[in-house]
Amino acid sequence: MDPAFNRGIQMSTFDDREHAFENKFAHDAEMQFKAEARRNRLLGLWAAGLMGKTGEDAAEYAREVVKSDFEEAGDEDVYRKVSGDLGDRADERTIRTKMVELMAEAKAQLMTEIRE
Repeated sequence: MDPAFNRGIQMSTFDDREHAFENKFAHDAEMQFKAEARRNRLLGLWAAGLMGKTGEDAAEYAREVVKSDFEEAGDEDVYRKVSGDLGDRADERTIRTKMVELMAEAKAQLMTEIRE
């Protein structure tokens, strides 16, 4: 077999693998973004409940929590928003534990939606 032909096949295979890796990376990043946004919405609804908000007021507060995540990288901006708004209704450990719990819930919800 022609060696140039083999190099062409190897490059094509390498290019295909690289493309697949890039697609997986983009998909994983998108899913992480969606999970974080959903977690933040759920956290906002939870915090709204502690503040006595219901209905559209609770939904609006949840949207504010989602928006707060765009201030900086990581979860600290979301934590500060919720912690500041809740005051003494929830301590740091309670909020951070709820954030972890709700991230798991958000990921589970997304996985269920993908399967449907």
